Amino acid sequence: MLTQSRELLDMIKFEHTVFALPFALLGALAAAQGLPPLRTSLWILAAMVGARTAAMTFNRLVDVDVDAENPRTASRALPAGRVSRAGAMVLLGAGIVLFGVAAGALGPLTWALSPLALVIILGYSLCKRFTAWAHVVLGLSLSGAPLGAWIAVAGRIEAPALWLSAGVLAWTAGFDILYSLQDEAFDRTRGLHSIPSRIGAGGALLLSRVFHLVAILCWAAFNHQMGVHLLPWAAWALVVAMLGREQWLVRGGDLSRIDQAFFTLNSLIGLVFFMGHALEWWLSRSLLAPL
Repeated sequence: MLTQSRELLDMIKFEHTVFALPFALLGALAAAQGLPPLRTSLWILAAMVGARTAAMTFNRLVDVDVDAENPRTASRALPAGRVSRAGAMVLLGAGIVLFGVAAGALGPLTWALSPLALVIILGYSLCKRFTAWAHVVLGLSLSGAPLGAWIAVAGRIEAPALWLSAGVLAWTAGFDILYSLQDEAFDRTRGLHSIPSRIGAGGALLLSRVFHLVAILCWAAFNHQMGVHLLPWAAWALVVAMLGREQWLVRGGDLSRIDQAFFTLNSLIGLVFFMGHALEWWLSRSLLAPL
């Protein structure tokens, strides 16, 4: 049972939750202009875990035949037989139920929007079969994290939340294009759609840079609308440098350091941006506290 649980967590790459979770926490922090209620924070965390578990499990289930043919993914748990389809289906159901319960607990608007969110996060897995813009759909899936957290706290959609979420969408599309460079030849041979298989590595690299530039501008607009000061802007500048480093690592289509570009840097971007805002809030609260 323990081995099966480890395999299931590895199958859905549970550690990749760090990509979107800091942005969800930032959305909640910004909407509350401080710490949101503990109950709300815990339900946001539950919704994040449920949504990502469902999305990744569904992705592995619908792609199991494709993964088995691709040398890069043939060793994954499902195609390699280390996880059963039945076990994956149980995990998928558990993720959907957890997400639905959390969305209902967070308020009427999050509950009303939860079916649309499920269509997006599960539908992404099918997009590669008919559109090269699946990267953007993945970005849309992750952008729901800060937007949903904002709605959970504020009870409505506001302009800063849209800028924050738009930045997540563009950032995700940009790094997913880079990651898909690994499968350019396979996708083309298999008849699957992606930006690299459609326009080649050179065009894909350029488009990825455009997406990351858009992300930087969106997050600058978010900072501006929130009226923040030094630390969030310093965090923003560090994020700009990290995205620049990411693009530098894969310049010319060099994929020898794709793991560093994809996982190491991207896992830190949301955390850095969140910490800049959290530290400013904490320092301003401390300075304003009565002596």
